[in-house]
Amino acid sequence: MEAGALVIIMALLVLFAFMGLGLWATVKAVGAAKRGVDRTIHQARRTVEDTTLKARSLGQVGVAGALAQLRLDLRTSMRATQQALHQGVQTDASLKESIGLFERLSAHGRELDDELKRLEQEPDRKRIADNLPDLRERVGKITQAADSLRWAARDRARRFAEDELSVLSEQIKMESGALRDWSREPVDDLAAAAAAWDATQAQGQGGGAPSEGQGQAPSADRPQALDPAAPTVRYPWQKAPRPESTT
Repeated sequence: MEAGALVIIMALLVLFAFMGLGLWATVKAVGAAKRGVDRTIHQARRTVEDTTLKARSLGQVGVAGALAQLRLDLRTSMRATQQALHQGVQTDASLKESIGLFERLSAHGRELDDELKRLEQEPDRKRIADNLPDLRERVGKITQAADSLRWAARDRARRFAEDELSVLSEQIKMESGALRDWSREPVDDLAAAAAAWDATQAQGQGGGAPSEGQGQAPSADRPQALDPAAPTVRYPWQKAPRPESTT
């Protein structure tokens, strides 16, 4: 009875473990799907907003067009720098520090973008026009810093590619020269190796082993037989051995 109850308890524990594992996998899948949907929505919203800014910068004049152009320049520069750094860090780990600096710069960029977005709804256009030089200067500082990081990362990647290409070119040049060295055929190399082997064998046999007629003095260091015959032990109760023929 106790054995049956123990089996039932073990079966329930295994069942609950599988149910928990399935629930955990379901939660992870739902979370991944939700992140994917959020990412898609964010990208679609960003594309729509960028398209709207382009239309405003081209179709509107005055303060509205200037604000739209400032936001478009800021977002384009920051997005290009982010993409360049995150792609470059996959092959160059030293860009992690640059990404940290860019994250700090992105905080100022997002703050300025939100401010420009609020100013688009500001009815006092004259006040905004008075602040445009300061806004352009702030946007210029952020975009200049972002552009500097982006071009430095690209120059670094291009320099590494050029160095690797130079080394590879030298290796190919040396290999090409070796392939064109046909003064010695492979058959000659094999013949030379065979002749060297024969000479080594002949020299080894020339030393000669001692002839059969020449005796060799026994040496105490010479190894004995692996299993030498044990001496026969005779006990008092044993009979004396009989000769082979008793006539």
